[in-house]
Amino acid sequence: MNYTTEIIVNVPLNTFIKKFDNPENMKHWQRGLIGYDYISGTPGDIGAKMKLNYKMGKRNMELIETITHKKMPYEFHVMFDTNGMHNIQENYFEETPEGHTKWTSKSEFIPTSFILRMMTLIMPGTFKKQSKKYMQDFKNFAEKGTSVSNAKT
Repeated sequence: MNYTTEIIVNVPLNTFIKKFDNPENMKHWQRGLIGYDYISGTPGDIGAKMKLNYKMGKRNMELIETITHKKMPYEFHVMFDTNGMHNIQENYFEETPEGHTKWTSKSEFIPTSFILRMMTLIMPGTFKKQSKKYMQDFKNFAEKGTSVSNAKT
């Protein structure tokens, strides 16, 4: 399953990248994030791996993030792996004529389990909605300083 989401964040590109490229800020825009640990590589560099732990309702989820391409401030690509799913995400950033930042995210979800294969076929909107929610939460954090760190998931 492939899809693209976009959002305009009303901050300059350099401000956007400073907030986006700081793992300490993830808790402010990634609902349910409990914590993260570096596994290998130099943090923030291509090839670096990080384990991300989330609590979604009553369910715990662990993702392994691998940075696959980084050309800041314009491109940041990662892979996420978890039980039953492989996700490739390509993020592109550009400054608008108004001095804001346009964030385009291309997502590819490759299910590796039957149940998740069915979910991507039956409920693709759920994945798109989640991606858009993270982007909106980042926008609120970058523009207004609003954090989701205490929000219910």
